[in-house]
Amino acid sequence: MMTKTAYILALLVVLSTCSLRQSGANQQQNGANKKVNFREKEKQILDKILGPAHYDRRIRPSAANGTDGPTIVDINLMFRGISDISDNKMQFSVILTFREEWLDDRLKFENMQGRMKYLTLNDPSKVWMPDLFFSNEREGHFHNIIVPNVYVRIFPNGWVLYSIRISLTLSCPMNLKLFPLDRQTCSLSMGSYGWTTEDLVFLWRAGDPVQVTQNLQLPRFALEKFKTDSCNSKTNTGEYSCLKVDLLFRREFSYYLITIYIPCCMLVIVSWVSFWLDANAVPARVSLGVTTLLTMATQTTGINNSLPPVSYTKAIDVWTGVCLTFVFGALLEFALVNYASRSDAHREKMKKQRKQWEMEHQAALDAMAADGLLDDRNSFAMKPLVPASTEVIFMEDGRDRGQQRNDGMPTETCCRTWIGTYTLRSKRIDVISRIIFPLVFAVFNMAYWSTYLNQDDDTI
Repeated sequence: MMTKTAYILALLVVLSTCSLRQSGANQQQNGANKKVNFREKEKQILDKILGPAHYDRRIRPSAANGTDGPTIVDINLMFRGISDISDNKMQFSVILTFREEWLDDRLKFENMQGRMKYLTLNDPSKVWMPDLFFSNEREGHFHNIIVPNVYVRIFPNGWVLYSIRISLTLSCPMNLKLFPLDRQTCSLSMGSYGWTTEDLVFLWRAGDPVQVTQNLQLPRFALEKFKTDSCNSKTNTGEYSCLKVDLLFRREFSYYLITIYIPCCMLVIVSWVSFWLDANAVPARVSLGVTTLLTMATQTTGINNSLPPVSYTKAIDVWTGVCLTFVFGALLEFALVNYASRSDAHREKMKKQRKQWEMEHQAALDAMAADGLLDDRNSFAMKPLVPASTEVIFMEDGRDRGQQRNDGMPTETCCRTWIGTYTLRSKRIDVISRIIFPLVFAVFNMAYWSTYLNQDDDTI
């Protein structure tokens, strides 16, 4: 009886042991199949490291390795767009992605064997932020479509990355002496507003601190290069950390060549057409001169209205001023031609009168000789019919005078001989102007382009 009872008890013990082992194995399998909820872990970590008992955003982070020194903030920029470089307002607009990086030992956390690379926040107000501002900013705004374009990443080692997309309108003092053959340097300056260099230092990120989007297109400029630099400022309240990036823009000259220089040349050349018109075509020459003068003046006014009033002379001012002078000179040339034409007409009239008087005088002498009133005994000298005061009128034309003066002298030069073929002074003025005006304008062009194209700007 006892043996049977012991056998039953042993059997029950074996069955219970097997049942316990199977239950443990099932629990282990269920635990293995259950996945870890990393989002829940992120919440727990954020609640822990950003809790009021552990973190105070009003206190700046310590220096590296917890030392009592300034907080180092690395800066990185990416220019996504540059537009509206205004010469009149001396400003330019940019769209950029602005990034800051710093170390905050209070935000360290366990990375769960490398499975949690970083934590992301969309609210920068949860962590301490550098008090950076843009010193040459005129206007600026954040981008909130569709959501605010900003994020904060916290890495397991306590490294913090802050990134935001912003649009800025920045001042850009320009030197327009060589306009439109100039280059302009515009800067983007940023610094600490309240923390001195004893508490906060800005540094450019090592390796490619500034990036520019590919295929950047500007309406009237081309970005040649850029340069990063520091610009710490000292005031009565201390020394403040500052960084800047200088952008060198080259003005595209083709636009101004087509819209300003070529039209001005055409207006000057059109004003020379009056030299080939007859001196008596007064309405045509006056209309041509006045029209070209008013057109040139209007174009000069339009150019000056698009630029700020400055105290120095610009390259474009020299060009438009000389072109306006040539057009005005062509109009004055016609005034001189008109005066000379009237003088020539008066001289021709007096020459005809002289010839008529001479003919009448000769006819009277012939009549007296036919009547026998003149012989060797009673011949007498006739007084001139014209007073001596009009001697200049009775002189021969310039060609005859030149020939009389040059009797026995070497032959005149080719140029003087050619000019001498034109007996009218008005015609001579037009012929000389046809040569002098284009020649002087060509000399001016050579001097202008050789001077301004070889001058260097104050580049970065």
